[in-house]
Amino acid sequence: MKIRIPATSANLGPGFDSCGIALSQYLSIEVLENAAEWKIIHSLGSDIPSDATNLLIQTALKVAPDLSPKVLKMTSDIPLARGLGSSSSVIVGGIELANRLGNLNLSQKDKVQIATEMEGHPDNVAPAICGDFVVASYVDGEVHSVKHHFPMCDVIAFIPDMQLLTSESRSVLPTSIPYKEAVQASSIANVMIAAILNGNLPLAGRMMEKDRWHEAYRKNLVPHLEQIRLLSHEMGLYGAFLSGAGPTVLILSPEEKTDEMVRKLGKLSISATIHVLSIDQEGIQVF
Repeated sequence: MKIRIPATSANLGPGFDSCGIALSQYLSIEVLENAAEWKIIHSLGSDIPSDATNLLIQTALKVAPDLSPKVLKMTSDIPLARGLGSSSSVIVGGIELANRLGNLNLSQKDKVQIATEMEGHPDNVAPAICGDFVVASYVDGEVHSVKHHFPMCDVIAFIPDMQLLTSESRSVLPTSIPYKEAVQASSIANVMIAAILNGNLPLAGRMMEKDRWHEAYRKNLVPHLEQIRLLSHEMGLYGAFLSGAGPTVLILSPEEKTDEMVRKLGKLSISATIHVLSIDQEGIQVF
């Protein structure tokens, strides 16, 4: 059995802790054989545990405590601590591992609920499970989510070589904002979502760049965002925004302009990896 979970990008600017998309980078987990104790074969670095202390196994055992140990193989092309849902993909993978090995028959709604309770918010885990574009809320312990088709475009990921932990990026956010500003922030998010539903990427992109919830507070941690946004405007692309808590920036691009934008991004003085991704429409897959 092989489980594949997509990378995700949360927020899309003003959809803070609520909106997310699934992307074409993946975490894969393969069940190899029975074992006396849990073992994970991977080449993801010494910081990632290879035993039952791994987040994947910890998650699976929270969902199904009586699972018998296995030897697993884990591979991933989702970069760690870059705002592309690396930890969320592991949590989602652990839930699916428990679901399959424990014969739990969890529904998609069940999985989103469990994953959100573990993660604290649904913006990454919901699209990892469902695929495509998902809008979700987590209020009074209950998760509500809606999946919709995201309009066709290339998604250019500018991934700086530096890590930025979510905890650090969250620490710069205010504990409250004025009521009038919250109303404006909410209206921007509403128009952004409606534009996506209508397939209007030019308008959606403009709204993504008008976020009032988080990007302004994080700009000192991600100075490259403004550079990339200016470049995106010069090129006539749809929009650029922080992926999750950063430092990755995503740029929504018409296919015919992508190659030139990638070349220009490559000339910036910031050490980074650049990937051209697409929207993953399926979410978690089991083979």
